[in-house]
Amino acid sequence: MSDLKVKVEPDLCAGCAVCESSAPDVFKMDDNNIAVVLPDGLAAAANDAVVEAAEGCPSEAIIVTDATGKQVVPK
Repeated sequence: MSDLKVKVEPDLCAGCAVCESSAPDVFKMDDNNIAVVLPDGLAAAANDAVVEAAEGCPSEAIIVTDATGKQVVPK
């Protein structure tokens, strides 16, 4: 179970779907080919899967913060 908070900046998302491939329980591409965070996805996700997906984002559109609010990705 992830204790991270994740948001996607839609204006930065390039629609490459790397996040969906890395963490399909957390991310899904919407009808406009923009990544969205699935409502229940983080509850079942491991922190490393979320971080890996965010680090793989070529446009740095995924912002990950820890429980204290410190930004984990991008660094």
